[in-house]
Amino acid sequence: MTAFRRPRIGLIGLGNIGQYHATQLQALDADLVGGLDIAAAARNRFESEFGVTAYEDTDDLYEVADAVIITTPNLFHEEYAVGALNAGLDVLLEKPLAHSLESAERIVTTAKKADGFCMLGFNNRFSNAVKVLKDYQRQGRFGEVTHIEANYVRQRGIPGRGSWFTNKDIAGGGALIDLGVHAIDLALYLLDYPEVVETAGVTRSQFGGRDDYTPIEMWGKDAGPADFNVDDSVSAFIRCTEGRTVSLEVAWATNRPPTDEFVIRGTEAGAKFDRGTHELTLYEAGSSGSNHLIDSTVTTQQSNTHQAEQAVFLEGVRTGEHPCHNTVEEGIAVQRVIDAIYRSSESGQTVTLQNTAKPIPNAD
Repeated sequence: MTAFRRPRIGLIGLGNIGQYHATQLQALDADLVGGLDIAAAARNRFESEFGVTAYEDTDDLYEVADAVIITTPNLFHEEYAVGALNAGLDVLLEKPLAHSLESAERIVTTAKKADGFCMLGFNNRFSNAVKVLKDYQRQGRFGEVTHIEANYVRQRGIPGRGSWFTNKDIAGGGALIDLGVHAIDLALYLLDYPEVVETAGVTRSQFGGRDDYTPIEMWGKDAGPADFNVDDSVSAFIRCTEGRTVSLEVAWATNRPPTDEFVIRGTEAGAKFDRGTHELTLYEAGSSGSNHLIDSTVTTQQSNTHQAEQAVFLEGVRTGEHPCHNTVEEGIAVQRVIDAIYRSSESGQTVTLQNTAKPIPNAD
């Protein structure tokens, strides 16, 4: 793709996350040239706030943009990602890859043939603490990393019942596909994305369907339990090659303290990363002078993870070089794990996966 000094970026989906992306773009070396949304109110709001045209038709947006950021509900990811890639544009696609495994695979097939690239919105990788953690891992400080405890648990945090987040047909699921996608990606990233062998999981819907659910806050007006048909928590175990494992706890709502902790266990050292606060603690042992344990706090600069993610995306658009970060290969691997957890919960059985390390379908 031709390199551009200042990439011209279009935004598809002008809701809350879309407007957040637009705000972050203003701090980077990019031109926000337009938006697209099916809702007139969203288009009007976008034009008023950002001073650029909001379109109804994708062809109009594609004519003025070099790349797009897609922040629509999950059901529409395929439509817009495939359309943009076929039009020769680069794509930053908010997580998850799609609402279903089949839809995700069609996006990947298109991306494999396209001139442009598709990058996934796994922004947690861009935390400075995660960068430090990952570099220590590459240096061998942890020895062999064998297990990740991945937690993304809210005590009360169901998105507004009646929003697309709580509609299975549109979202594809609930807490697992919304929050779990981040937790699974970060855990597999810290394990160097090994092949996943099998999963066992249980999804639950215990709070969203209750008349007496006690929210602290919701996104938008609460339409009530009749508009909730997805999972609100999940417990799962993921087994990978070479004995590497992930234990997963994800919830929109639970009767327990919230936690965003990722615990990394290695043969030489370990670590705890708090996704919410970006705090990082290392756990090591030594024998100099006397046997002892070392718990050390790593302090990093605060980072805007979405803006850092956008910067990598924009550099790829500008140079024409496909980023090695947040690839569709990794996105489809996560989607297959999510699909397997849902199938495991439905069947009550462990689900075996194959070829997650080389997941792109043939384009032919």
